[in-house]
Amino acid sequence: MAFVQAHGVVLVSAKGRAPRLTEAIIGEPIKGSWWAHPESRRIYAILRTVTESGQVLVCRIIDGKLTLVHRRLWPALVRLANRYTPEQLALIREEHMPSGRHASRAMAFPQWVPPDVMEQAKTIGEPDAAALFRAWLPPS
Repeated sequence: MAFVQAHGVVLVSAKGRAPRLTEAIIGEPIKGSWWAHPESRRIYAILRTVTESGQVLVCRIIDGKLTLVHRRLWPALVRLANRYTPEQLALIREEHMPSGRHASRAMAFPQWVPPDVMEQAKTIGEPDAAALFRAWLPPS
C-alpha cells in the first residue's frame, strides 16, 4: 500500500508510463506473466489486499491497462474526468470465481466517487489537477 500511496498512480503489471506494483512486490522485473512467477501466490494476496482496501481505485486510465490510483489523488482525477473516457474511469473489480476463472465487474463513473471526494474535486483548479496527472493524461 505504501508503494501505491507514494507514487499515487501505478500499473498493476503491464508495461507503461507508471511503475508496476507486481515488480515492487518482489523487488525485481518479472519476465512473462506474474502468474507463472514462483511468488505468484504472494503477489496475488498483496494485490487483493491493496485493491480491496478502499484506498485504491482500480481503473484503466493508462492506455486501457489496469491502473491503481491512490485515494489522495481521487479529487484531482474527478476534476479531470472530461479528459478520460467513461471506460477509463470505471471502477474495476476482479472476482476470482470458484472455477479459477476471473471475472471483471465495472462500476461506472461517477457512481463510485464518495461524496467527500466529489466536494473536494470542486475546490481544485483544472491546471492544478492536470499538474498532478501530467504523466498519465491521455494524448490530446
